[in-house]
Amino acid sequence: MPKRKSEDSHMPMGECISQVQTLLRERLCHQQLPQRPEGVDSQHKHLLELLKRTAAHGESNSVLIIGPRGAGKTMLLRRVLAELLVEDDVQKTLLQVHLNGLLQTDDRIALKEITRQLSLENVVGDKVFGSFAENLAFLLEALKKGDRSSSRPVLFILDEFDLFAHHKNQTLLYNLLDVSQSAQTPVAVVGLTCRLDVLELLEKRVKSRFSHRQIYLLSSLTFPQYLKAVRALLQLPDPGFPDATFRRDWNHSVEALCEDKSVEDVLRRQFNSTKDLRSLHRLLMVCLSRVSVRNPAIKPVDLQDAGRLLSADAKTNVLHGLSILELCLIIAMKHLNDIYDREPFNLQMVYNEFKKFLQRKSHSMYNFDQPVVMKAFEHLQQLEVIRPVDAAASRAQREYQLVRLMLDHSQIMEALQKYPQCPTDVKQWAESSFA
Repeated sequence: MPKRKSEDSHMPMGECISQVQTLLRERLCHQQLPQRPEGVDSQHKHLLELLKRTAAHGESNSVLIIGPRGAGKTMLLRRVLAELLVEDDVQKTLLQVHLNGLLQTDDRIALKEITRQLSLENVVGDKVFGSFAENLAFLLEALKKGDRSSSRPVLFILDEFDLFAHHKNQTLLYNLLDVSQSAQTPVAVVGLTCRLDVLELLEKRVKSRFSHRQIYLLSSLTFPQYLKAVRALLQLPDPGFPDATFRRDWNHSVEALCEDKSVEDVLRRQFNSTKDLRSLHRLLMVCLSRVSVRNPAIKPVDLQDAGRLLSADAKTNVLHGLSILELCLIIAMKHLNDIYDREPFNLQMVYNEFKKFLQRKSHSMYNFDQPVVMKAFEHLQQLEVIRPVDAAASRAQREYQLVRLMLDHSQIMEALQKYPQCPTDVKQWAESSFA
C-alpha cells in the first residue's frame, strides 16, 4: 500500500506524523511552561526588585515564595532570573546555588553541593573545618576578589524549603540566614515551599534571622485560560512545520477538539482536580501516543480514555480482582460503617453481617465456613483494603482484631459497576441502605 502524501509539500504522511510526535513530545515531556506567569504582576515586581538589590547593589535579603503545587513558584523565579541576567554586569557577577530538600537530605550533602556549584573544590582541598559555619564562611570568603566591596553576590535557591527545617539543628538554614542578615557578603536566600505553616517549623534562632518577607502565589488560572493552554500545547507552529497542508488540517482538528462538549467535560474535571499544567501535559501525552498514520489526529475518544486512565482509582482497580466472597465482606463492612458511623469493627461483626445477608436475601451464594471467611479477611488485610486501628489491635485475637475499611462508599459502588458478572442480589445488597 503506497504511503499517503500531503497536498502541497509532497511529504509522506508517516513523516508528517513522525515530525508531530517529535515536536509535541519535546514540548510536553520537557514541560515547557509559559514565558510569563499570568496574574502575578505584583509578586513578579516584588521579587525582581528584591533580587536586583542583591545582584546590583550588594544588599543581602531573604524571602519565601509560598503556594500550592502548580501555582507557578518555579516559573515566577525562572522568569525573574531571566530578566535579571539580561544585564551584563549581573550576568558576570551573580552566582547561583540551587539546592533541593528532596536531594540534599542533610547539611553535609548540602555543603558538598554548594562547594561543587561554586566550583571551589580545589580551594577547599583537604582542609578540615571545625564547624559548618566555619566551612561556609571560608567558601564565601574565597569568592571575594580582593577587598570587601568586590565580593560577588550569591543567590541561594532552596526548593522544598520546608524539608531543610528537618535537618539536625537547622544548621544550614541558620548559617545562610545569618550571613544574609550580616553585611559581610551579599547573599540572597530564596525558599520555595508548598507549606503555609513553614515559619512554624523554624527554630526561634533561625526565625529571628529571617527577614519575614513572604510572597504568596495562588493559582488564578481560569478555565478559558486552561483551554487556551491546551490549544497552545497541541497546535503546530506556522513557520517551523514543513508541511503547510498537514499543519493546517492538524490545527483545524485541534480547534474542533477543544470545542467538543465531551472534551470540555474531561478538561473541566481535570481543571477542577488540579490546575497544575504538568498534569495537563501528562493527559495530552497519553492522547499523543495514539496518533498514527491510521489515526492522524487526536479524537475526543482519545481524550476521554486518557482522562479515565489517569483518574483511575488504584483501590477501585484492586477490587476488580477480588473473589465474590471478598467483595461480599467489603459490602458487609460498608454496611457496618453506615450503621456505626465509621466506627472500627472486627471479623466477627463482618461475619455476622454476611450471614444475615445469606439468610435473608441471597439464593445464589454458598454458605462459606468461618475459616474460609477468615482467609478472605486476611487477604483483604494484606491488600491494605482494611487496616488495624493501632499496634495494640493488631496483637488481638484475629476474630476480634479492630480494623477500619480504607475505602469510601463511591469507590465500592464504582468497583461493583465494573465487576465482571457480579450477582444481581449482591449489587442490590450493596445499594440497599440497610444491612
